[in-house]
Amino acid sequence: MMKRVSDRISVLAAVMAAVVILSGCSSASAAGGNNEQGSSDKAQTSDTVSSDEDEASQESEASVYGAVNFDHYLDSYVPKKDHYNFYFTYKTVHPWWDAVALGMEDAQRQFLDKGVTVTYEYMAPEGASADDQTRRLLEAGRKDYDVIGVDVADEAVISPILDEMVESGTKVMTFSSSDSEEGCKRIAYVGNTHNYQDGADLTEALCQKLGYKGKVAILVGSKGAPCHEDRARGAADTIGKYKDMEIVATEYDMDSVDLAYDLTMDILKNNPDLDGIICCNMSNPVGAARAITEKGSNTVIVGMDHDEEALKYLNEGVIYCLGVQDCYSIGFDTIQVAVKIADGNLPGELFPEKTDEITTIIYQKDAASMLELLYGDIL
Repeated sequence: MMKRVSDRISVLAAVMAAVVILSGCSSASAAGGNNEQGSSDKAQTSDTVSSDEDEASQESEASVYGAVNFDHYLDSYVPKKDHYNFYFTYKTVHPWWDAVALGMEDAQRQFLDKGVTVTYEYMAPEGASADDQTRRLLEAGRKDYDVIGVDVADEAVISPILDEMVESGTKVMTFSSSDSEEGCKRIAYVGNTHNYQDGADLTEALCQKLGYKGKVAILVGSKGAPCHEDRARGAADTIGKYKDMEIVATEYDMDSVDLAYDLTMDILKNNPDLDGIICCNMSNPVGAARAITEKGSNTVIVGMDHDEEALKYLNEGVIYCLGVQDCYSIGFDTIQVAVKIADGNLPGELFPEKTDEITTIIYQKDAASMLELLYGDIL
């Protein structure tokens, strides 16, 4: 994966360099071919436009490459064993967690290069379910895993289960997008610690775009999922600050693109003058954008993450902005922290109780670069 990313960056750098060179040649030719003032002014304008475009492009590249970090290396910690076996479960089978898995695989390869074998199960249900997650955790707890990790499906249901597992001697961590309840006995968390702020930031961008007035809807995601609920709270609290803005609907799409589409169509039917939609997971921006496009609506969409279809809608201007989480870093750091936990270490100098991963809001100008970086699409 890192080689593919490196290759893509090299290609992109070469393309950018060619653009700069060609722009310079064009300007030089215009300036040298005619000494009259008019031609000189045109050449100067051309230089200015080219410079502005190059600067904007470079700013976009910096934003995109800062959002997703593929260049990770294991720290100096020396593992106490030469083999570790982990179990990880998460909310639902979805491309978002596939991206997390890429970071895990990178860490796994780097440990193997050091003579340490890391094996793990990485399992989830087809649909988010706290009951299913409870069953998986209890079954894993009866087996001989060095560490069990979970992306919490419902903090009220799962947190007591984690407490019981820790009390019985199982080493448990949380990871990815959703931590357990405050006070839970899980050992550490690696992932997004600022979901509320992500929801608030996306909603603030929407409010500014709408001139701080209008009707909006919120598509939450999975009921009880901490990350989705926190983003929705951040969105609702932000809307509440502006007297000319109103939330006309809040719906749970259960991380389903199809359900998000259906819900958006229903919301538009009941609110044909809808001004904006706030999407709190990776699936619902896609479902909402499909519905908005089909209806020919001007409703402004903001949402989460890096789904390929969502990025294409962003590039087309159907989606206004996306908050992209660094899934690769989440996966890499999860494996590295799990090894330390397996060796009996507790949060402190070797790793924090909460490893905070970043979210970056990107806009239409960033979409093509992000598509090229993550999917190899050159638009």
